[in-house]
Amino acid sequence: MHMKMKSILMGAALSLMVATSAMAEWQPSGPIKLQIGFDAGGETDTIGRIVAKKMADDTGWNVVAENKPGGGGLAMFTQISVVPADGQTIGLGVSMPVLVNLVLRGDELPFTLDSFDYLATAAYAQLAIVAKKDAPFDDLAGLIAYSKENDGALIGFDAKPQELLLNFVAKQAETTFKPVSMKSSAEQIQNVLGGHVIASFSAGAHIPYLESGDIKMIASANGSRHGYAPDVATVQEQGYDIFVDPYFYFAGPAGLPADAKAALSNALTSAIGSDEVKTAINNAFKSDPTNLGAEGTRKMMDDGLANVAKLFGK
Repeated sequence: MHMKMKSILMGAALSLMVATSAMAEWQPSGPIKLQIGFDAGGETDTIGRIVAKKMADDTGWNVVAENKPGGGGLAMFTQISVVPADGQTIGLGVSMPVLVNLVLRGDELPFTLDSFDYLATAAYAQLAIVAKKDAPFDDLAGLIAYSKENDGALIGFDAKPQELLLNFVAKQAETTFKPVSMKSSAEQIQNVLGGHVIASFSAGAHIPYLESGDIKMIASANGSRHGYAPDVATVQEQGYDIFVDPYFYFAGPAGLPADAKAALSNALTSAIGSDEVKTAINNAFKSDPTNLGAEGTRKMMDDGLANVAKLFGK
């Protein structure tokens, strides 16, 4: 079993064992607001609402999902950082927008990583770098060689951290990538298949084409390999110490009472492990839930902050 997956399972199991007794003792004094840092209808909203319902079903608590969009979750986490630390308000956001903004303008934000108590993760987007089946390379070294031989390589991306990863690799490899901005993984895959770019990122849209043989995967852009492609090495394993791990995570305000924090983390762990949430995450990301537990979630944010600083050359 992969070492990262072992630690994930051990962390989740430990969180569940430690929190079981606390969950039986702690009860909220009113409705729990589960704030979602994005608009209704998207992947984050879907996961948040299913988790809220499962928490309510499992515990008998009144858990109310609320959309608090703005700034990729920044508006919601700003509010979470100042609400009373009584366990009545928690938030669901995505790590990368928070980490990028902390790196770029942390002195302007009203919160730091220490402004929160971290509870759980639900999933992370498995990000691949892919190419058409007949591309003249099979790995990152081959893509770099292609780029050097052809005065650059056109590569699709749909989020700033992906472009920064390309720039990081290109600088170290002393080559030129030509990132092409697109709106989605689906658009990137169509441009790869159509020959408009030689490679692209993808967060799941490539999997049917991987299975049909029309697309090949040349690297995992995450910190670990993908379950559906265990033989494809990460960018890090291929010689470049960088990764992009967009985690969907839950946090409350710093200073939660220990019994409340344990009970909330336990209730989230139970919900995230349910068939309903697993199905939603499978549909959204073509992967299973990934819960790092309370301590693992904080470590993920700390490690992520250092990694994003490298993406920006800081």
